Amino acid sequence: MALRIALISVLTILAHAASSQIAGIKLGSAGFDRTQPVEITADALFLDQESGSATFDGNVLVVQDTLRLSAGQVRVEYSGEGVGADGIARLLASGGVTFVTSAEAVESRDAAYSVEGAELRFSGDVLLTQGPNSISGDKLTISLETGSGRMEGNVRTIFNPQGGNQ
Repeated sequence: MALRIALISVLTILAHAASSQIAGIKLGSAGFDRTQPVEITADALFLDQESGSATFDGNVLVVQDTLRLSAGQVRVEYSGEGVGADGIARLLASGGVTFVTSAEAVESRDAAYSVEGAELRFSGDVLLTQGPNSISGDKLTISLETGSGRMEGNVRTIFNPQGGNQ
């Protein structure tokens, strides 16, 4: 039962993140289908009822339709107050995170999603790419409610006005 809740929770969080926008750069494809099945693979799964968490460990890959999240580890933390889908409080990904849709990608060392705050944070050597354009920095914070985003620390942006059609 806890495994099923963890899988559904990861699906819900990823689907919500895929529909967000940052500074006009859409994170997610308009054609993304949330009804598609979710497949999660990992070397191991640890369930801890006492702490209220589930941890997918080792070569974690979450796939749904055109959305992919890979990391060394994904930890799902539950709340007793029923925050978010099935009581999810936070989702923490670590060990090299890659979040990919059909049109863009975010890479970082770590990522955290707060369900209650509707906020997605990537930290550590963050790189956001969309086609030939890219933005890099130390930390990327995205508000899933407003669609606004903020890149901080050693920010570097490359926009290709020709869109890669040279």
